[in-house]
Order: sequence, then structure tokens, then C-alpha cells
Amino acid sequence: MTIYAYVRVSSAVQNEENQHYEIEQFATANSLIINEWIEETISSGKDLKKRKFNSLLKKMKKDDILITTELSRIGRKSFEIMGILYECLNKGCQVWTTKEHYRLGNDLNSQILAFAFSISATIEKELIAARTRETLARLKSAGVKLGRPFGSKNKSYKLEGKEKEIKDLLDKGISKANICKMYGVHRSSLYHFIKRSISSSQPVQ
Repeated sequence: MTIYAYVRVSSAVQNEENQHYEIEQFATANSLIINEWIEETISSGKDLKKRKFNSLLKKMKKDDILITTELSRIGRKSFEIMGILYECLNKGCQVWTTKEHYRLGNDLNSQILAFAFSISATIEKELIAARTRETLARLKSAGVKLGRPFGSKNKSYKLEGKEKEIKDLLDKGISKANICKMYGVHRSSLYHFIKRSISSSQPVQ
């Protein structure tokens, strides 16, 4: 049995560290060892043949387990997700997700559940996209300047207002590497934030 972990972001500006952290925590909680990580930066709307995920599907065998954060990581459209799940389940593989806590195997209930989820996920994404477009249009018409905050390149803006949270984590012995994963920032951003905003006796290494 081989356990695969699949991580996907749709653009280079997104951060895959949160998915990494979530899968690692899930594996630890379930006493699992990840044998291979598959990562890619590509839209789920791209042709499956152009994705690394396609190669993963081809080499998965009976009893293998695929772990990802949510089914939307493996595909966008309902029928595409169903096709991927059907291929996995037909091989005798399992698909586990960390957010929905699905453990989909080769049984009727799993297939029905996967189908129902994929439909609802598609509807939800379409509704969110529509609301986002409406909000952006309203803000633009009101003269609000859109875009990233100034100086957001290093992503330290994600930590603003979280001084107490981060100090509490440091005091509890949580490593800076894990804090970076939790907040989706680089180590340099966290170190700069600690030096600038947190009065702590812990040295920044």
C-alpha cells in the first residue's frame, strides 16, 4: 500500500503551505506515513492530461490511499470529479479528504456521497464567484482602490492584529516553522513581524 498526498494551488501567488500543514497534521493524527507528495501549481480547470495529477492516477494501485484537503483540489466540475473518483474506486484505491473527513472506498455509499458533494461544491463555487464579482463591482463603483495592501509582497500583512495569538503560540512552544504554515507566510515575514511587533524574550533564530 502506498499513501500519496496531493497538494494543488491554482496560481503562483497562492501558498500551498496551509495544505501541507493540514495533511501532515491529519497523517499524524491517524498514524499514517506519507510515502509520496505530489504538488503542482495549475488551475483545476486545465485539461487533466496536462496535470501531474493525471500521472498519479495512472500509477495508483489497489489499496493505495490518496489524501488531499478537499475534493475540489482534484477537479472543478462535478462530472470530472466523479470520473476521477470512479477511476480510483474501480482500481480499489481510497480517496481521503482532511476537511470533509471523507474516506471514499469501493462501495455504493461512497460513490453516492462523492457525487452529492461534487454537485454541491460546484454550486457553492459558482455562488461565491457571483457574489465576489458583485462585491468587486460595487466597491469599484464606490471608488474603492482594489488590490493588495502596500508592502504585501512578503505577506506579513496576514499577521497584522494577531500579535497576541502568535505570542501565545510561541509561549506554548509551537515552532516558528509550524506558525508559518498556519498563517501561510514565509519564515522571513514571521521573523520580521516578531521583531517589529512582539515583545518576547524568545530569541529569533
